[in-house]
Amino acid sequence: MKALAKRVHRREFLRAAGAVAAPIVVPGTATWAGKRTAPNERITIGIVGLGSRGFNLIDDLLHQPDAQIVAICDVDALHYRDRPWGQGTAFGREPAKKRIEQRYAESSRGGRFRGIDVCCDYRELCARDRIDAVVVATPDHWHALVALEALRASKDVYCEKPLAHRFREGQLICREVARRGAVFQVGSQQRSDGRFRRAVELVRNGHLGQVRRIEVGLPPGYEKPMGDPTVRKPPAHLDYDFWCGPAPKLPYMRARHHRWWRGHLAFGGGVLMDWIGHHNDIAHWGIGMERGGPGTVEAIAWTYPATDVYNTPHHYEIRCEYPGGLVSSISDRHRLGTKWIGEAGWVFVTRGRIEASDPRWLERKFDPGP
Repeated sequence: MKALAKRVHRREFLRAAGAVAAPIVVPGTATWAGKRTAPNERITIGIVGLGSRGFNLIDDLLHQPDAQIVAICDVDALHYRDRPWGQGTAFGREPAKKRIEQRYAESSRGGRFRGIDVCCDYRELCARDRIDAVVVATPDHWHALVALEALRASKDVYCEKPLAHRFREGQLICREVARRGAVFQVGSQQRSDGRFRRAVELVRNGHLGQVRRIEVGLPPGYEKPMGDPTVRKPPAHLDYDFWCGPAPKLPYMRARHHRWWRGHLAFGGGVLMDWIGHHNDIAHWGIGMERGGPGTVEAIAWTYPATDVYNTPHHYEIRCEYPGGLVSSISDRHRLGTKWIGEAGWVFVTRGRIEASDPRWLERKFDPGP
């Protein structure tokens, strides 16, 4: 197999790629006795992106009896996210491989397991015939390229939010999913939380009366460098050219790499885009706008950090108007969470907490409706 080019450009959106690779065989010894699905009936998973979020998903998948992680991919062999070297949890290809193989070995009848395929290039992973689904847990600027490559290789996809970095990228993904009839899920775990579901049920079943205003509170953006802003040579364990990929290659610094990359528009949309897919998604769910949106959108009073390390807003408000006179405000100046305000009351929900103008709505015995 010829070596794949390291540099990837946006024109690859329009071109199906795929190197031929050896098939992956799921070892029959990797089984939870009496609990695991038969090897050939499991969903085989490849994971692209082995940072903090990728490791969270690995841990979740390791406890799914009908799934088997068979391949992993990242451009960094070993790192400690934003922490000093050697402190805290280790991430990257090497620690991911060790974690997965140890877990499968502990749960196997023979107490041994080897067989996780490890690569640096997502195209090699997507080309493997025996992979059923691909998990995309990369920084935002890579979501579209990896997702499209997986879809064109006939894989189903789980992609972390946001769906894509640019609007056009999202359109391309949606069209490819529809064209292939693929299963595609974007991570929105708040929808599985009972508090968020209760809040949405109260709103959608009319207990607040007509909703007049929504307040969506998000965290503020980065005000100053969140790590060391010294420009330096990328470490040897990292392929920084490939990490930048379709984005501009900015000078390497820790303040703009692991964990903090979203502060620059080259790689992400700031804290705003990190959180809007959570709490504003819940806001739209409550008013039945999953397939719709506002008629007008206005950015109000955005301020930016006093550093050239980042170029995403520190403080911000987005004012949206919907049909029927409903207005929403999305801002870091609101309380973190989602609040619907109606003619007959209000509901507020955030992670770990729900409040309402009528406490009876929150009682276990109260039926909010379907």
